Amino acid sequence: MIKDSQIDGMFTHINQQGRAKMVDVSEKKKTVREAIACGSIYMKKSTLEKIDKGEIIKGDVLSVAQVGGIMGAKKTADIIPMCHQIMMTGCDITFQLDYEKSKVDIIVTTKTIGETGIEMEALTAVSIAALTIYDMCKALDKSMVISDIRLLRKIGGKSGEINNF
Repeated sequence: MIKDSQIDGMFTHINQQGRAKMVDVSEKKKTVREAIACGSIYMKKSTLEKIDKGEIIKGDVLSVAQVGGIMGAKKTADIIPMCHQIMMTGCDITFQLDYEKSKVDIIVTTKTIGETGIEMEALTAVSIAALTIYDMCKALDKSMVISDIRLLRKIGGKSGEINNF
């Protein structure tokens, strides 16, 4: 059994019995919250060129990845334990093709008005968009690498603004 003094301020997702719990956010103030996350998928230059020219046999890779990323953001609470269901007020995904480094950069902005943050939704959207690109291009390039998924910026809530640029 864990004592209250051991839990207070230490483990927000652990109950009195030392087991997982979802944090109660009912007493928190609703604020406008925004998160920006990014990540990259590295690939062969020929794969990047085919994406850019719309020559991938499965279809428009970036359009499908955009929809997949948004769907992933909306399902975050279903796949990440202890995440709260969040009513997103917005989710936008942009892609930047970098021929010099042979990669696609994925940038996601998520927004909500609520009691808890929206960072996990932004990070999930980046991950799912990258996985969608991988899935649509894997027949051409099994050497693709998904990396550098991270939170760039967060605003709103008790901690205010955080910049990781």
